Amino acid sequence: MVRERDSSQEHRTCDAALARAFDFLGKRWNGVILGTLTSGPAAFSELRRAVTGISDSVLSDRLTELAAAGLVQRSVQEGPPVSVNYRLTSAGQALLPAMHELMIWAAENLPAAQCPTDKSA
Repeated sequence: MVRERDSSQEHRTCDAALARAFDFLGKRWNGVILGTLTSGPAAFSELRRAVTGISDSVLSDRLTELAAAGLVQRSVQEGPPVSVNYRLTSAGQALLPAMHELMIWAAENLPAAQCPTDKSA
């Protein structure tokens, strides 16, 4: 007797775009930095203070990655003193509704103790 295949047992695949998004945004600190920039442009020193537990070198690396991905724009204002600011690009701003929903979900479903607080990358 040949049994029909149950559709619930079919091979499942992950959506490639979703996998790329979580691979990038799930990288430690990327989502937190983007979330911090939702309230407007910030200098490096402001971001360092706002993102508790991140080292200067990791912050610099992550900002470079976010800029290369087109989500953050780096701008230099000539001094003295020279000032470097970061802001969300239009692509970064397009993430705001999804990030807002994630923040609501996390506030309602994840214990606060799960926020990153150590200095490891």
